[in-house]
Amino acid sequence: MIDRPGALPASADDGKNTISSQILARLREAIVSSQMPAGSKINLDQVRTQLQVSLSPLREALARLTADGLVLFEDNRGYRVSPVSLTDFQEIARLRDQFETYALREAMIHGDLAWESDVIRALHVVNRTERDAARPETLEAWEAVHREFHLTLISGCGMPVLMRFCSMLLNLHDRYRRTFLRRTSGDRNVMLEHSEIAQAAVARDADFACEKLREHLSRTASNLQRYLAEHGID
Repeated sequence: MIDRPGALPASADDGKNTISSQILARLREAIVSSQMPAGSKINLDQVRTQLQVSLSPLREALARLTADGLVLFEDNRGYRVSPVSLTDFQEIARLRDQFETYALREAMIHGDLAWESDVIRALHVVNRTERDAARPETLEAWEAVHREFHLTLISGCGMPVLMRFCSMLLNLHDRYRRTFLRRTSGDRNVMLEHSEIAQAAVARDADFACEKLREHLSRTASNLQRYLAEHGID
């Protein structure tokens, strides 16, 4: 792990992934976790040196992050991390609510036994993974399994385009949550919320599962909007 400001997080190599995919994952984590601050310029030479990669796969990864809304490209100015604002977050929260609850409802219609097993497995992992704000080393591991839980819930929908939209919105949403609510995670029983959603999903109780997912997302959105407004981020 490189600790100096703006540095990228360390990541184990995965032979199944292309170089650009590995770069993409590391840059996304650095942006979503605010190690690369909102609005900051991305120095290609510095990033290339830190990752020990050539310019071509780096540009490919940045192009994908630009398409996902995490990076901006400006003529004659290059790349920078997308800024944050209350208006931007409100739009992201509304879209995530609509897309993810719709995907969950579809997953309960089309998901098979393997999907049910994956949901229960993902629930077990996220609820058993430690998250302690006083121990930052636990946060990244929890964030990875938390993301996996939410995507597994909707993976049975059978709609790849919808899944891509949900994944993109989850990244955008998590950047705000991880940046601004890092110290306030103890104000609710997130394990219980996850359990209610997952158990209702595999029981095919569509209305209850979607209601609980919407409440889960709404609580986080309300906390974030209040924090952003109180700190003059508009």
